[in-house]
Amino acid sequence: MFDISSIYQAQSVADAIRALEQDPGALVIAGGTDVLIKVREGKLAGCRLVSIHGLEELKGISQAPNGDIEIGPLSTFRDVTYDKIIRANVPVLGEAADMAGGPQLRAAGTIGGNVCNGITSADTASTLVALEAVLRVRGPRGEREVPISRWYHGVGKVDLAPYEVLTKIVLPRKGYEGFTGHYIKYAMRSAMDIATLGVSCLAQLSQDKRETRQVRLAFGVAGPVPMRAPGAEAAASNRPVEQALAAIGPAALGDVSPRSSWRASREFRLQLVEELSARALAEAMRKGGAQV
Repeated sequence: MFDISSIYQAQSVADAIRALEQDPGALVIAGGTDVLIKVREGKLAGCRLVSIHGLEELKGISQAPNGDIEIGPLSTFRDVTYDKIIRANVPVLGEAADMAGGPQLRAAGTIGGNVCNGITSADTASTLVALEAVLRVRGPRGEREVPISRWYHGVGKVDLAPYEVLTKIVLPRKGYEGFTGHYIKYAMRSAMDIATLGVSCLAQLSQDKRETRQVRLAFGVAGPVPMRAPGAEAAASNRPVEQALAAIGPAALGDVSPRSSWRASREFRLQLVEELSARALAEAMRKGGAQV
């Protein structure tokens, strides 16, 4: 049994916002793969829930006329992985989504929940950071957009007020067009485990595929929030392919601040940062046609 005081089934986004405004202490529940675990563990015992599960306006993936990709936050990990638009334009995001938990979790868990839980180990988070996603949220005072670079405020904390609802995850065309990418999840087990470190790398190559034009590198579990690695990006951009590969790992060490935990020591995570940065870049460039 789950210790829940009440649950309100919202009929629309506007209805959910009204319910949250009336009860700022209530929590939003969608797929429930995060919230219900915490309830079962007693961390949220007696909580009040507002369910947005089933709201069609928050589902689906589409491409706007300007090329931006708009992802409904109720899209499940499986939806993201197998969507035709994602596969054609940003397959790296689908690959990252396919590494979350097991098949049952991927069929129920949502990409919106993965973003809103504010956890640095979230499998889609580092890729969304590398893609420079924009989060569209709605509240009583209307709609606003938050660049993902300003979304994460700390462990479990995001730029979402108690009475606001995430309505869209937008991938701007300029953030993905011309890039190929690769995501690596290192975990203690090969399946159904939280990332010890997550690395997402995007690469844009020169026409002859011999040099990088722009590299983006983002990490999960390399700090308290999902984070970009600006020093490593600068070191690996506008360089011959082999030089970029040699430079990115050492440069990334200056961008991150991992901690020790029962999963891994800080020193081991730093070793992973250096090694996996180069591996992710190599695979991203290979997908783009480079000989590596």
